[in-house]
Amino acid sequence: MSNVHAYYLLDVGREVRESAEEAKRDADVAEGDDRLFAQGRAMAYYEVVSLMHQQATAFGLPFADVGLQGIDPDRDLL
Repeated sequence: MSNVHAYYLLDVGREVRESAEEAKRDADVAEGDDRLFAQGRAMAYYEVVSLMHQQATAFGLPFADVGLQGIDPDRDLL
C-alpha cells in the first residue's frame, strides 16, 4: 500500500471518529424532536466506526493505522 493510501485511511478514520464522538455528545444533551434525530445520527456513526473497527481487525491493521486507537464503539458510542 502506498503512503497516500495509508494517510487517507488514517485521516478518514480520525475524521469519522471525531464526528462520531461529537454526535454521541450531541445525542446525550438533545431534547424533544431534536433528540430523535441526534440519536439516529449517533447510531449511524456508531455503525460506521464499528464496521471500521471490525475490518481493521479482520485485515490485521493496528487501530492506530486507521485513527481508531483507544476507542471501543460499544463502550464509547452507545
